[in-house]
Amino acid sequence: AAASVPEHLRLLRPGYLRFGDLPGFLGGALVAAYPSYGEGFGLPVLEAMACGAPVLTTPRLSLPEVGGDAVAYTGPEPEEIARDLGRLLDDEARRRELALAGLARETKTIRLGTMLTCGTFRLPGPLAISVAQVDAMSGGRVELGLGAGWYEAEHRAYGVPFPETGERFERLTEQLEIVTGLWTTPVGGRYSFHGKHYELVDSPALPKPVQTPRPPVIVGGKGTKRTPALAARFADEFNVPFCSVEQTQTIFAAATAACEAAGREPASLRLSAAQTLCCGRTDAEVRRRAEAIGSDVDALKATGLCGTPAEIVDKIGQLSQIGASRLHLQVLDLTDLDHLDLVAEQVMPQVA
Repeated sequence: AAASVPEHLRLLRPGYLRFGDLPGFLGGALVAAYPSYGEGFGLPVLEAMACGAPVLTTPRLSLPEVGGDAVAYTGPEPEEIARDLGRLLDDEARRRELALAGLARETKTIRLGTMLTCGTFRLPGPLAISVAQVDAMSGGRVELGLGAGWYEAEHRAYGVPFPETGERFERLTEQLEIVTGLWTTPVGGRYSFHGKHYELVDSPALPKPVQTPRPPVIVGGKGTKRTPALAARFADEFNVPFCSVEQTQTIFAAATAACEAAGREPASLRLSAAQTLCCGRTDAEVRRRAEAIGSDVDALKATGLCGTPAEIVDKIGQLSQIGASRLHLQVLDLTDLDHLDLVAEQVMPQVA
């Protein structure tokens, strides 16, 4: 049964290694942490996190001597480990963090993150841990985009509960407060939270991210009330996805008003837009790339960056004029590397 545990994983038991031995032992591997019979969880998982290793954990057993959402448990038997790790590696939300961890190790300068992590997929405590780990692995390059979730069909397809809109925003509010609270709790301190949907009691609030006071938080959406209010309260960046310039300007104005209502300087909230990219040297090439991603050229031009390099530079200028200081580009055809070359050669030099 032990042979079925993936070779790239390291297994830790309480007291298994001295802290000073952990970095060499881990060697960048994933870590599966679990307790021995009759023992509490101990420190190895927290020590592994402190060394920047991504730690895979499973739902906590009833171990009253250890608490907090930041730590979870599985049984110590090899077949149980293999079973639970298989479940973990099949989990869609965790795959995103594992993908970011891999990118963190293979890149040096790019910023890393997701647009946006769906709040319904993850518990806030483990999410804070995952992002802090990737931040450590990347040398402080991760950003957390967090949203309420919107795609009901995806939830139904994978058996994920999809509450009503009001509850999703209640959960998102608590998640943002918990994640930022865990990150900013001083080392050696404890964090507790008592909300309607989540409760954390005496959490050690570890591991800590590399960036101080915490990684940037991105909140985004197309609404003009709840989402801008959350951004004004918690976010470093407010993102408007896949809207026209006129729609984006209206939503930006709502974010500015939300900052003013909250007593926050509006300039402290970065404004950004997400746009689907479809660039071509000629109209025929633009149309071919639009068809390849199942889109209509006119629709893409209305809500995305679509057209020749000159047209795209002009659209970027319009977004900049209404306050956008950052653009997130959605590239849907990942096999079309000539598309990226074109943008790098004929668009980027004009907007850098």
